[in-house]
Amino acid sequence: MTHIFDKSKLPSRHVSVGPERAPHRSYYYAMGLTEEEIARPFVALASAGNDSAPCNTTLDAQADAARRGVEQGGGMPRRFNTITVTDGIAMGHQGMKASLVSREVIADSVELSVRGHCYDALVGFAGCDKSLPGMMMAMLRLNIPSIFVYGGSILPGRFHDRDVTVKDVFEVVGRYAAGNCPLSEVHELERVACPGHGACGGQYTANTMACVGEAIGLSLPNSNMVPAPYTTREQIAVSAGAQVMELLAKNTRPRDICTRQAFENAARIVAATGGSTNGALHLPAMAHEAGIEFDLFDVAEIFKTTPYCADLQPGGQYVARDMYDAGGVYMLMKTLLAEGFLHGDCLTVTGKTLGENIDQVTWNPDQKVIYDAKTPITPTGGVVGLRGTLAPEGAIVKVAGLHHLQFAGPARVFDCEEECFAAVEARQINEGEVIVIRYEGPKGGPGMREMLSTTAALYGQGMGEKVALITDGRFSGATRGFCIGHVGPEAAECGPIALVEDGDMIRIDAEAGTIDFDVPEDVLAKRRKAWKARVSDYGSGALWRYAQNVGPAYKGAVTHPGAAAEKHVYADI
Repeated sequence: MTHIFDKSKLPSRHVSVGPERAPHRSYYYAMGLTEEEIARPFVALASAGNDSAPCNTTLDAQADAARRGVEQGGGMPRRFNTITVTDGIAMGHQGMKASLVSREVIADSVELSVRGHCYDALVGFAGCDKSLPGMMMAMLRLNIPSIFVYGGSILPGRFHDRDVTVKDVFEVVGRYAAGNCPLSEVHELERVACPGHGACGGQYTANTMACVGEAIGLSLPNSNMVPAPYTTREQIAVSAGAQVMELLAKNTRPRDICTRQAFENAARIVAATGGSTNGALHLPAMAHEAGIEFDLFDVAEIFKTTPYCADLQPGGQYVARDMYDAGGVYMLMKTLLAEGFLHGDCLTVTGKTLGENIDQVTWNPDQKVIYDAKTPITPTGGVVGLRGTLAPEGAIVKVAGLHHLQFAGPARVFDCEEECFAAVEARQINEGEVIVIRYEGPKGGPGMREMLSTTAALYGQGMGEKVALITDGRFSGATRGFCIGHVGPEAAECGPIALVEDGDMIRIDAEAGTIDFDVPEDVLAKRRKAWKARVSDYGSGALWRYAQNVGPAYKGAVTHPGAAAEKHVYADI
């Protein structure tokens, strides 16, 4: 249906209506628009498409397909691009410092393009990890009618008659370093693990946040698990373009959809899928944009009571393609809602409630990926929050697939990831140790690096559950093993993790939700007095600026005061 819109109430009136806007209109005529087209609402199609990695290579085509839907609904599509930093390529070196920072740059750049050009609605397309929360943060910040579209996951590769993902390539590096496989196996696997377009196939950060997009109501139902190579992705994009015009006609905005209860639904899905620990970083950041208090501890409380139901990698067997074949995110939400774990009355971008959308889904008892919430894989979620003397501001661990939920051992301390990775490669890590990697937090890194290269190498050496690893940095969604991230306060702020020394006994209990170390307070006081802040290697540029502004991980590592301090909402200019 094509709507008739009154532009006198829309932001785009500032660049298209009245005699004083003749210079602005001349630019639109230069691009071939007609008078009638200039009179329509302007709809931003924000694409994180680029040639950096297969996660992003289909996004521009999908954004262009959405033009048809926008035009069908009476709008004028305006496409622009933003950046991504792709974690699989940034991983294991200094480039990973740019990853989390890119989330803020993505949100900022989308905000600035929309503000500068006075767009009325937004459809955002993202593929790789930080581009998903970055895009949704921009939607919540701007609060214009918006729909989020995930570009889709990659199909699994095939290696020796089994499905593989990029996780397997990271882990084979550890096997090779341990002398457990020939170099030829490394080369053979790297050639087949990623067979085409799309984001990493397991329940890593991209697919975790894609599930969040549906659970929180910003994405069309059962749209995000469709793999990137499937031709149905084009129709999803067209439908998103058409539906955003329906939202604009009704003035339904992201903050109408993303309520406190919607964030609780999203946290349920992270836990129920054994999703990335990064979900506990991105959900607080998104809530911050909407003026909702929702920190790591709020997320962790929900995790405690959420059954782990989706048997997905890295803790389980299956990949995103299999989740799609089983019925997608809505199939999972069907059983969670039936058992009272979701708020069914939350609004979604369909204009219907989550419960009304779920009513359209028929439970499939024959699929093997999604367990009934009455008989889950485990009764509590695949991700757990921790707190204790080593982490007064909390920490987080993915327990999906772990055989033991307690660990105690002497600390082995490293002041950056490179030092630790070198020790791992040299087989200098001992069974039973608790590895501590510090000064990798939001400020201290700067940029809160992920540690997949290190954790995957440990796993490849057979040490995955024989050691624990603790950091004020982050872990990839592909990480497995007893790996605790987001420890706060971080070392750069003289948090307790900065005071740990080799040999200190550390105790972790993922059932009780505790993380402590056995050092008397008087000893800690002496260490604290002797502690000196480290001088960062980054004295200018984006990483320096990020370090000056970023807040603690438990609040989402955000860089501005958020909606609680805003004087006006962009949508109302």
